[in-house]
Amino acid sequence: MEHSGPMFFVGLRFLTAGVISAIVFHRALAGIRRIELVAGAAIGLALCLGYGLQTAGLQTVSSSESAFITAFYVPLVPLLQWAVFRRAPKPLVLLGVALAFVGLLLLAGPDALQIGLGPGQVQTLVSTLAIAAEIILIGAFAERVDARRVTIVQLLACGLFSFVAMPITGERIPEFSWIWLLAAVGLGAASCVIQLTMNWAQRTVSPTRATIIYAGEPVWGGIVGRSPATGSRPPR
Repeated sequence: MEHSGPMFFVGLRFLTAGVISAIVFHRALAGIRRIELVAGAAIGLALCLGYGLQTAGLQTVSSSESAFITAFYVPLVPLLQWAVFRRAPKPLVLLGVALAFVGLLLLAGPDALQIGLGPGQVQTLVSTLAIAAEIILIGAFAERVDARRVTIVQLLACGLFSFVAMPITGERIPEFSWIWLLAAVGLGAASCVIQLTMNWAQRTVSPTRATIIYAGEPVWGGIVGRSPATGSRPPR
């Protein structure tokens, strides 16, 4: 964010991911159906709102506060699924959601509890709704679509939606920097693998159970981010 605006970076990242996935799975595009275009566009819009708002919020709030607010997507998924699809989660699943949510709050740290209501906090809070919507939409369409086709469409849609949002948010194309270019390409490749895996896995895993699994993301981040020299995590 020191070298690029949030919507440009999110757009470049996901457009890169879409191009990579289209090259890898180009043969699958021959039989693309309308439902896969609709599903991909809907999930892509949720991705754009979720990543875009969260990234924009990080410009004015700390990472710990952002993590605390973002953790609210964990209880939101079963509640939204219950409200929209009338599917009440089982008691043990609700217990898992509660434990995952508490764990995320503990990982956020005590500084995250000092939450205000500034623009950054509001942007991050709204992003949790989009993240929850993304997980629910993937679960709703997973069994009826081809994971490869939907992945291509949603990644390209997210990138295009993000670029379209730039003039709305008053954002301009930044000066060229190898930093944002390499970061966007690297994250784009990772996003291709991530979204394909989510679309494939949620064919057999419910959105609520998937949310509990996704809640382990900061744990893996802590493990991967440990410094080999000191055995501790680098400062945020």
